[in-house]
Amino acid sequence: MTRFSYIAVDSSRNSVSGIIEEADRSSVIKALSKQQLRPISIKQVSSAKSSFSLGKLFNSNKVKPDHLVMMTRQLSAMVGAGVPLVRALTSLADHSESPVLKQILASVIKDVEAGSTLGDALSKHPETFNDVYVNMVRAGEAAGILDEILKRLALQQEKNATIRKKIKSAMAYPSVLLGITVLAFFGLMLFVVPQIGKILQDMGGPDAKLPGLTLFMLGVSSFFTHFWFIIFPVIGGLIYAGLRYIKTPVGKEQFHTIILKIPGVRNIIKKVAIARFARTFSALMGAGVAVLECLRVTGRSVGNIVYEKAINQAAVEVKNGKPLSVVISQNPLFPAIVAQMLSVGEETGQTDTVLVKVADFYEEEVDAAIEGLSSIIEPVMIVIMGAMVGLIAASVMLPIAGLAQNIK
Repeated sequence: MTRFSYIAVDSSRNSVSGIIEEADRSSVIKALSKQQLRPISIKQVSSAKSSFSLGKLFNSNKVKPDHLVMMTRQLSAMVGAGVPLVRALTSLADHSESPVLKQILASVIKDVEAGSTLGDALSKHPETFNDVYVNMVRAGEAAGILDEILKRLALQQEKNATIRKKIKSAMAYPSVLLGITVLAFFGLMLFVVPQIGKILQDMGGPDAKLPGLTLFMLGVSSFFTHFWFIIFPVIGGLIYAGLRYIKTPVGKEQFHTIILKIPGVRNIIKKVAIARFARTFSALMGAGVAVLECLRVTGRSVGNIVYEKAINQAAVEVKNGKPLSVVISQNPLFPAIVAQMLSVGEETGQTDTVLVKVADFYEEEVDAAIEGLSSIIEPVMIVIMGAMVGLIAASVMLPIAGLAQNIK
């Protein structure tokens, strides 16, 4: 979507100005006409000036998941109580704690007042409302059960947010230990080891024979000391280039393929992907979305390119007449229980209910896997830190012991 600023006049010949997001100028004219406004000036708003704003740097232009869940639940309650949609959205915008969400709701209200459906209005803000959200709202509007669909959405968002929080909390302590280890290594190499080397040379003289380990550590320290202004930019550049490459389609696919082969991590990634697949597909099926559309949207929401391709391929085979349970059973990415539960759902006509149980099961499995991984990572990181410190201590104590022996 492109942002346009406009100046128009209403039926009373009063001047009205504002900013609207549409695909092109003709879409802006149509949207203003629906609001009974006659455009006088329409200009495209340039976003180049704000491309490096502090808001984007600190992600302050994103709506927090907690705020989105709260908004969804409140909207569901008001729609279920018979409150008109525009009035409900206006109330949410007035009482929202998120400034970003207030702006988005204000734009949604304008679109709804102009005649757009709620799903179409939300689709103009993909950074906040993803495909799953938009498609479920559209299905709820079409079936006349928008309040029930919004309840499902809120529950699904809470489950997804819970998994993300548990993964982040599990990785927080190992990340801190890794950061401390890296800082300690560079600190010892740059400041401590050079002083120790100088002391050893003063004690043993210029012709003193030092152990190989000590010479290696002194060499590494000397390299870091003399070329730190090259090493740190190179490391930073490699990290930046790696992160940029991972964001490309080819790099993302390679990265997702690699992490599915790492022992310990791959089990968590697979269980998270299956839990998301089951819960998202269940929510869309329960909302009355067509099976092929469910698969298309679910593939993008799983969060792994390998699984997304597998789900898209499954959609092709389902389109050709194969049952989804049969297609899933032939793919090694999905455990046998998923295909079996899908088969039961297809036979009983309760696929959405069955998949909710699958999602609950795998979310519990994710919790157990994360706890197990955390219990392994923490001692491993401590051993790495201890080995690093022990290596430096050994490189110092060996020559001191040798010098003491020579003195005797």
